[in-house]
Amino acid sequence: MSQSVLLLPGDGIGPEIVAEAERVLHKVNERFDLGLQFATADVGGAAIDAAGEPLPSKTLDQAQKSDAILLGAVGGPKWDGLEMALRPEKGLLGLRSNLELFANLRPAILYPQLASASSLKPEVVSGLDILIVRELTGGIYFGQPRGVRELEGGERQGYNTYVYSESEIRRIGRVAFEAAQQRNGKLCSVDKANVLEVTVLWREIMNDLAKDYPEVELSHMYVDNAAMQLVKAPKQFDVIVTGNMFGDILSDEAAMLTGSIGMLPSASLNAEKQGMYEPCHGSAPDIAGQGIANPLATILSAAMMLRYSLQAEEAAQAIEAAVSAVLDQGLRTADIMSEGATRVGTREMGDAVLAAL
Repeated sequence: MSQSVLLLPGDGIGPEIVAEAERVLHKVNERFDLGLQFATADVGGAAIDAAGEPLPSKTLDQAQKSDAILLGAVGGPKWDGLEMALRPEKGLLGLRSNLELFANLRPAILYPQLASASSLKPEVVSGLDILIVRELTGGIYFGQPRGVRELEGGERQGYNTYVYSESEIRRIGRVAFEAAQQRNGKLCSVDKANVLEVTVLWREIMNDLAKDYPEVELSHMYVDNAAMQLVKAPKQFDVIVTGNMFGDILSDEAAMLTGSIGMLPSASLNAEKQGMYEPCHGSAPDIAGQGIANPLATILSAAMMLRYSLQAEEAAQAIEAAVSAVLDQGLRTADIMSEGATRVGTREMGDAVLAAL
């Protein structure tokens, strides 16, 4: 039975890193006889240039019909002057919303070969393996009303609405509890319940859900303390669950504990396990076209895609093992370069992963 994969290279370094992940996917497709079929479409700035909007209806239609989506990155200074509704990032938000990709899984794993690349002491981060489960389609990024208005006297005021319904909290909570069940049985829910009523409700519902998962140890932490603890003692965490805005910030912080955001994949899933997979880093327009971007986060995102949406665990493990083998060989792109390592570019890193496969 064939399964369809939509490739959305996007902007900046997106086309370069997606090209390497595509080569890897074709390799495992052949080796494991997965029956994958590939298509490519525009999103973000590339779609604005080609079709005048960040998420053309054709792209959205292809995405809705796909079993899984692999995204590179969107955005860049070229489109910074556009009005908010036409910014490249609206293409990404539109995909998340229309496909109901409410569960964002962002692992922060420190490869032992890269322990020296972390800004923290090796003894603090060695063995780090955290999974952040971020609610992705609600909260302040989507809440209404929002906008900029003029007050009496002519002063302008910007406003956004932070809102979560009980059903939204319950469904992301269940994803997090189930993930903790499959890991080390520890779940930390991050909120700001001492200030924000919406997170008072969040905490109440997490406590209620905990009754259905007696084998999972649930704890709570305010977001400011969580940010501090991630730097102070990150290995205390197993699974973290939080809302859209807090998750956006904490997952980037956790990523840097591993030495480079260029190593970290992510998955965004809906209730049917259809998913969009993308590296945690951005479009890095300052290095686009130079052939020096790290493709490993995108390649690892492809592995997550095989695991969560395409039911190809063996192929996913093969890719992850190949990445680890390449790091063992001492090959490094500029972002993870260390003394004694061999510096390679985007294409060379892809070649090395293919050879390891």
